[in-house]
Formats: sequence, structure tokens, C-alpha cells
Amino acid sequence: MREKIPEVAVSIHPQAIVEEGAELGEDVVVEAFSMVGPKAKLGDGCRVLHHATVEGRVDMGRNNVVHPYALIGGVTHDLKYEGGEPGLRIGDDNVFREYVTAHVATGADDETIIGSGNVFLAYSHVAHDCVIGNHLVMSSHSALAGHVEGADHVNVAWGAGVHQFCRLGRHCMVSACSKLVQDVPPFMLADGSPAEVRSINKVGMERSGFSGDEVETARGVFKVLYKSDLNRSQAIERLENEFSAASPDIVGEIIEFARSSERGLA
Repeated sequence: MREKIPEVAVSIHPQAIVEEGAELGEDVVVEAFSMVGPKAKLGDGCRVLHHATVEGRVDMGRNNVVHPYALIGGVTHDLKYEGGEPGLRIGDDNVFREYVTAHVATGADDETIIGSGNVFLAYSHVAHDCVIGNHLVMSSHSALAGHVEGADHVNVAWGAGVHQFCRLGRHCMVSACSKLVQDVPPFMLADGSPAEVRSINKVGMERSGFSGDEVETARGVFKVLYKSDLNRSQAIERLENEFSAASPDIVGEIIEFARSSERGLA
């Protein structure tokens, strides 16, 4: 999702701070009272709006917008940090709204990774060493702890908190005010404290253009994983035997996610 801002030539406000060593692409705008650190790289068309900060070893792609008071590239909160220059790598067309924080990794040669087309609403937080895909939406006051992995088209609703090392499958949703401590499989919706998968993410799938048959396949997989008396291994075996012909991409993706989960499924 690219925010519409009029095209202008490269512009650095005289009351902005762009430190020596920073690399700015074409058509970059740095507004008043904002700061770009010496290790930052901003791709073409990026906008750092007033009172925003991009610091640390940040490699930002094209057409990203950093709104007032956001901090992109802050030092990790991880107490294991021992110095060096860990990084934050960001793709294209991301929107970081007011007071968003996105931190660099912990290890000196490691990176937090954010893909493209993501929207981070006010006060949301991406911690050290997260790996985020594309087209994620994080609502206000939500937070991802360290090492969280988020696939494409994930929705993290208002005030939700995701425990470190959790995985968020493609097109899943974590509902508002939830406390998530385990993995959410693709196409599922988790809610509660602690969060549990309650249903498929039907609305999200429909909005993303999945067919009715694909939605029903996901619903059938949900029933086997969460509404039967089978343990995870037994449920996977049943899915492989009975659902492999129905929307194999969806079924196979969920099976592989469930099989590889280390924290367990929410």
C-alpha cells in the first residue's frame, strides 16, 4: 500500500539533520526536525516526515513513508546485545505511521527484515530479528516481540501482542487485544488471552480473492486440526489422506506449517 504524496524533487529541510554518510536516493524528502543517521540508506521516493527518525544500519527500499515521531532502526531491546552494527532491511512501499518503532537485529551481522507493501499503524512495534513478509497490516498499539516470523497478508489487530519466536502463517489474523504465545497457521484467525485459533480468516480470504471452494477447504482443514479429537500428527495424516485433492496449495501449506511448528499451534 503506497501512500499518495505529491511527487517533488529531492528536498532536505534546513532544520532536518541528515548525518554525513547517509545515502539518499532520488526524490527523497526529509522534513523539518527529522533525523537520518550516518548508516541509513533511503531508496528513491522515500519520505521522512517531520520529527521522524531513521537511524542505525537501515537499508530502506523505494517509496516508504515514515510519519512524525516514528523511530526506524532503533537499537534492539534485547539484553544480549553486545554492540556492533546489526541492521534493519526494508522493502518498498511501506507506511510507518506515528510513533511506530522498528528495531535493528541483535547480532552484529544480523538483520531485522521487513518486506514490501506493509502498513504499520500508530504506536505499533516490530522488535529485533523479526522477519516480516509483504502486505502485513499492524493496527495501532500492536507489537511483535523478537524473532517473530510473519508471512504475507497477515493482519495483527489493535492492541495484540505476539510472543517472541512465534510464526504467523499467510493470510492469518490475530484479533484485537489478543496475547499470542503459539503459532497461527495460514488462513486461520486467533483470538483471546492466551490466543487460540477460533475459526478461519474468512473475511480476509474473501477480500484477497480466494474462491468459495478454497474458503471451504480451509474451513474443512480447520475442523480437522481444531474440532476433532486427533492430536497434531494424527490430524496431519488425515489431512494428507483425505484433503490432498481439494485445493492442494492451501492444504499443503497448512500441513507444512503445522508439521514444522516448534512452539505448537495456537
